Amino acid sequence: MRSSNPVFSRRGFSRDNGYAGFNTAPQAGYAQGNPYAQNPYAQNPYAQADLQGGAPPQAPATTDRMTMDDVVVRSAITLGTVAVGAVLAWALLPVSGTSYGLAVGAALIAFVLAMVQSFKRTPSPALILGYAAFEGVFLGVISEMYNSRWSGAPFQAVLGTMAVSGATLLIYKAGWIRVTARYARIGMAIAMAFLVVMAVNLLLVAFGVAEDGGLRSFGPLGALVGIIAIVLGAFFLTLDFKQIEEGIAYGAPRNESWLAAFGLTMTLVWIYVEMLRLVAIFSSND
Repeated sequence: MRSSNPVFSRRGFSRDNGYAGFNTAPQAGYAQGNPYAQNPYAQNPYAQADLQGGAPPQAPATTDRMTMDDVVVRSAITLGTVAVGAVLAWALLPVSGTSYGLAVGAALIAFVLAMVQSFKRTPSPALILGYAAFEGVFLGVISEMYNSRWSGAPFQAVLGTMAVSGATLLIYKAGWIRVTARYARIGMAIAMAFLVVMAVNLLLVAFGVAEDGGLRSFGPLGALVGIIAIVLGAFFLTLDFKQIEEGIAYGAPRNESWLAAFGLTMTLVWIYVEMLRLVAIFSSND
């Protein structure tokens, strides 16, 4: 199974170097009765225990293997960088045409940095934190823009993002959602179809065929599309959680925790932006 993000397709922890990863094939002998018969970590040299009917084995204690603490710390650093960038942009850049231009420029730079990291064979903290900083500038400007028209919208969007991510984590940990290869394929197909439709809608709006934003209008249709986008964000969070869980269980290298932080940050940014639009739509219709 390959963990992905609503915007970028990321490799999992596999680097084709013998470590566990989402891109490796299952090892023979694990398929019989194993609910994770398609588990891409099956070829990991650390996964020697029988997985039939039991929990994934824990990686041997070693200082160079990823732990949950590593993921939490790196995620906190990355999200903190986004927050600092957003606060500085909000405080230093007044709402104006110039600030909108800077926001677009920051978003493009963040996109390029994220794409470079996505194609690198090893995680680069500098690239990831650079992405987070420029993404923060973009979020700070658009958040100030929304707040100037819909007072309190960013705060409500932050609460909404926390609620969605928290609920998704609880549902995942409770076992109500089983992240299998089939689940991932179906979800990815829906996500790709959604992105294609949004791209076509953008072109139609740009050429004046669709008015008022088309599917991304501030009416009921726009609200429905926003809800679908948030649900897709929650879907990608479950893939992120599964990726992290298996990476820890099967001994992914410690520096791969930066990839986990990178993926979680992109997914949470996606959810926040969609939540911000949704709050604005509901506020406009009050």
